[in-house]
Amino acid sequence: MSRRRGRANYLSGLSAEDQALRAYQRRGAELLARRHRNEAGEIDLIFSQDGILIFVEVKRRKNRAELHESITERQWERLGLAATHYMVRFANQTGTIRGCRFDAVLIGADGRFEIIENARSFDEQ
Repeated sequence: MSRRRGRANYLSGLSAEDQALRAYQRRGAELLARRHRNEAGEIDLIFSQDGILIFVEVKRRKNRAELHESITERQWERLGLAATHYMVRFANQTGTIRGCRFDAVLIGADGRFEIIENARSFDEQ
């Protein structure tokens, strides 16, 4: 991949995350972390809302048909491990946690997006 194309993909990803961030904030969610990295992986966005931790994976694709296939089984596993590490490390900071969920935000090249709540559960890890 060329450096220019890599930079364009990076900026496109940031833009997609910004769009998802604004959508969750409109819903009343509080941003806890963005692009959180730990030894298990990276989580695009982490929110708290009504005592629920929300771990969000954001995907942007040119072809809308590819969106639903864009998160692989291996990515879900890494996301689950990264979320577990986050909860263990930041348990005191996050306060009382009533639960957590994994959401996926799928954004097409046209800018339209879909938020899939509970796209995956810990039970599926």
